[in-house]
Amino acid sequence: MLRITFLFALCLLAYIPSRCQTREELEKQRQQLHKEIEQAERLLKLNKEKTSENLLQLRLINKKVNLQDKVIDNLNKDLRILNNNMYSIQLDINRYSRLLDTLKQEYAKSMVYAYKNRSNYDFLNFIFSASNFNDAIKRITYLKSYREYREMQGENILRTQELRKKKREELVVTKKDKNSVLQIQNKEMGTLEQQKKEQDRVVNELKKQGKSLNQQLAVKQKQMKKVSNAIAAAIKRAQDEARKAALAQAAAEERKRKEAEKAAKAAAANSTTTSSEKDVAVVAKKPEKETKRPESILLNKENIELNSKFEANKGSLPWPVDRGVVIMHYGHNVLPSGTKFESSYVTISSAIGSPVKAVFSGVVSAVQSVEDMQVIIIQHGRYFSTYSNVTGATVHRGQEVSTGQVLGKVAANIDGIGAVDFFLSSESSELDPESWLR
Repeated sequence: MLRITFLFALCLLAYIPSRCQTREELEKQRQQLHKEIEQAERLLKLNKEKTSENLLQLRLINKKVNLQDKVIDNLNKDLRILNNNMYSIQLDINRYSRLLDTLKQEYAKSMVYAYKNRSNYDFLNFIFSASNFNDAIKRITYLKSYREYREMQGENILRTQELRKKKREELVVTKKDKNSVLQIQNKEMGTLEQQKKEQDRVVNELKKQGKSLNQQLAVKQKQMKKVSNAIAAAIKRAQDEARKAALAQAAAEERKRKEAEKAAKAAAANSTTTSSEKDVAVVAKKPEKETKRPESILLNKENIELNSKFEANKGSLPWPVDRGVVIMHYGHNVLPSGTKFESSYVTISSAIGSPVKAVFSGVVSAVQSVEDMQVIIIQHGRYFSTYSNVTGATVHRGQEVSTGQVLGKVAANIDGIGAVDFFLSSESSELDPESWLR
């Protein structure tokens, strides 16, 4: 029974380090969150130096607030783990205390018994009162085992006291850790409060700029309408070219078929045996096996595999810029002024001059200017990715590009901040780029 109790105690001691690993993971997450907050803070300071309050500032502050919320949630999880550890340690201490009480009572009883039977006469009398020699040997063995049992009781008491002492020391350390985490949490809560005040200030400033923001939005929507028209024109041109190529291929195949029939008839006329004529006639009349028509005119044997790979990478495509912040999402958007609008693209802010990269391999379908910005359209089978508000394009129409290849640089937008507008389309509809990007 005592051995089982000690095995159970050792199991409890081995259980706690596995929880410590979870705390280490939380610490790593917290460090990563702080790195992201610092990055957002750097971008925010850089933006403040160049322009007044704008949507990028609001997005960055919102991002900081969200990250700060995650930090506090992380600390709450850490506190829950510490509280659970403290509760578990206190249970162990209570269990060891009860075990000590039991061991001491049993040890006291055995010592009283040993005191009462301490004389050598009693010892010898117990042995010699045996009925036979075997019974005497058993009594000697019993006395020896009893003496060993008393010694073991003393060792168990000392061992249990040592285990309880370690648990109490562990409880003190855990309480210190908890107090430390609570202090960090209070500090992070204060930081969150300051961030929310800054968030409210920027929102109020942007609300004051409501008319100006609406005017900028109107200009932006006109620009993006022209970009959408350019995308539609590029898709139509690609379809027309594919259709012409398909017709040319069909005409070439028809010419080959007719030449084969003519050759077969000539061979039949020059043949000297009836069986040969029949064989040639069968060959001439044998219809060609029909090939399965592709689901899209844009698909051919050269790009079917590329198209399949593009579809297989949905949700894992790289972003067109290495470091950026989404300031306008695809679909429904609301300005701080309350103006609502729909967007067929995603706007990603990044430092002016940052490289813009292809999200997947393909062929450049168009490189053209829309007002004062460059637009690059790349075809990936029956899909098209478009990069608007680019400067210094490094590719040309018809060029094959690979994933991650630099296409140009991020240009300044209407607000004077670096941003690229990213579209994703199929030949028949607009797609949500964010659902395709990793």
